Amino acid sequence: MCGIVGYAGPVGPEASSRPIDVVLAGLTRLEYRGYDSAGVAVLGEDAVDVFKKAGKIKNLKEEVAGSEQTPSNVSIGHTRWATHGGPTDANAHPHRGGKKGELALVHNGIIENFAPLKDELLADGYEFSSQTDSEVAAHLVAREYAATGDLTEAMKNTVGRLEGAFTLLAIHEDAPDRVVAARRNSPLVIGLGEGENFLGSDVAAFVDFTKQAMEIGQDQIVTVTADSVDVIEFDGTPVADPKTYTIEWDAEAAQKSGYASFMAKEIHEQAEAIADTLVGRFENGRLTLEDMLIEESTLRSIDKIIVVACGTAANAGEVVKYAIEHWCRIPVEVELAHEFRYRDPIVSPKTLVVAISQSGETMDTLMAVRHAKEQGAKVVAICNTRGSTIPRESDAAIYLHVGPEIAVASTKAYLGQISACYLLGLYLAQVRGNFYGDEIQAVLDDLEQIPAKIQQVLDGSEQVEQLARDMVDATSVLFLGRHVGYPTALEGALKLKEIAYIHAEGFAAGELKHGPIALVEDGQPVFVVVPSPRGRDSLHSKVVSNIQEVRARGARTLVIAEEGDEDVLPYSDVVIRYPQTRTLFAPLLTIIPLQIFACELATAKGLDVDQPRNLAKSVTVE
Repeated sequence: MCGIVGYAGPVGPEASSRPIDVVLAGLTRLEYRGYDSAGVAVLGEDAVDVFKKAGKIKNLKEEVAGSEQTPSNVSIGHTRWATHGGPTDANAHPHRGGKKGELALVHNGIIENFAPLKDELLADGYEFSSQTDSEVAAHLVAREYAATGDLTEAMKNTVGRLEGAFTLLAIHEDAPDRVVAARRNSPLVIGLGEGENFLGSDVAAFVDFTKQAMEIGQDQIVTVTADSVDVIEFDGTPVADPKTYTIEWDAEAAQKSGYASFMAKEIHEQAEAIADTLVGRFENGRLTLEDMLIEESTLRSIDKIIVVACGTAANAGEVVKYAIEHWCRIPVEVELAHEFRYRDPIVSPKTLVVAISQSGETMDTLMAVRHAKEQGAKVVAICNTRGSTIPRESDAAIYLHVGPEIAVASTKAYLGQISACYLLGLYLAQVRGNFYGDEIQAVLDDLEQIPAKIQQVLDGSEQVEQLARDMVDATSVLFLGRHVGYPTALEGALKLKEIAYIHAEGFAAGELKHGPIALVEDGQPVFVVVPSPRGRDSLHSKVVSNIQEVRARGARTLVIAEEGDEDVLPYSDVVIRYPQTRTLFAPLLTIIPLQIFACELATAKGLDVDQPRNLAKSVTVE
């Protein structure tokens, strides 16, 4: 959720306004994560200066611009999504710590035992100016610094007392050359520069300034100066050779490039994104996955697959359940990650858990991964972000290669997740002997045609955009689908709820007569995702019957049908076409009109498409 940025640069005569400029730029890059206040702290000549404002970052920038700036070399910043205490100036981060406010700290996460710690600090004479749990950590670190005179040692002594999830960054007026950070169950990555170093919730925070990054593991503390990065475990043990990597995209990839919103841009990037996800996967007659580190003998022994995910990622899992069961003949369950470990699931060493998360930091999914591994299961991560926690803690990973996704409502990552899971399913079929090499190649050949077909759908987007503009006053939209069309209906409804704030529900079309048809009244818009007439003929005819049923009750039928399907014409008010493809690959095409519809309708309503209310891009707390 929250965004965190830190910077350590040159000291002495080379000190400048760069620290606060870098941090403000990083916070701007992290706006997509979702927030309701923002703030920065910078070490001036002899004291920590703190600026923070509720609302958008532009409010913070105005506050900073109106103040007198002194040269400095370290700074930290934060965009907050309110948990403890409302979105006010006082509750915004950074928080001061110490009886004289000599320390500043930012925090991402939740400190579950803050109440008894706060009582202890109050009894010790510390005063609080916010309603947050985070201010407790600021005072604790400041108190430990007063006792030890060492900021790293103070952080080490503090984190052992905290329960919950946190990333902490702190600066102190008596340690003017460094930022000290700690990480538990919350994202943090280091940017490695020349004569300067960076910290961020993700690499977007510093990609403008460096392409070199360092991973920070669970329960580790990092001390960053202009010329050094030192990492220790929470118990003080030095970490030898933390893993470094190169960021594969540049700052320009995170620009709107002429589109009205990041979401619109990312929708129109999907053909290229899926092509990048698929490229180079078939070599010497075999499908290869570069980060598939699980032994083939183990994969051959798997007798059940459980997909764990949340939101859009869970809908992707529902799509690929059909494909993996069809190709591999292994039962597949799709579990909402936040429910998984609380219902005592049946997991064994013969279970393969597939964890889907765009960011790789989704807390519910991370906790599900850890629970699965405790039960002896192997875990494969499907992720878009190298260096993130979920793939690091999994046994294997398949990366999407779709580039940065900035809009909160996921589009290209959704298609990338489905495509990556298709690759996993085909790889399992290869290893387990369900398919011969030429059969896998035939499926891959069809899959590699999908980017061009996605582009066809995108090229015809004006029809859907006009439909959305015409429906700007709609207050409720229903979505129907069967087989792989059902998850598409769920995802289409989710997109509309996320960014247009209107009632939208997705249903399995076969459930229509079991209750949902009661919602249909005169003029009710109903999207229907129709399967190909070339494949499951009986299923196709049943969905056409569903169209007739809702239209007979006054619905306005908005039908997504394959090119050449004439059966839908008599019963459709609007027909939106998609190119012919394998039944299992249709979700990569049928969702695109629904993404476009949601984006354009929200835009027509004058809403903030990229940063919808109450939502964050990466949910890093349970």
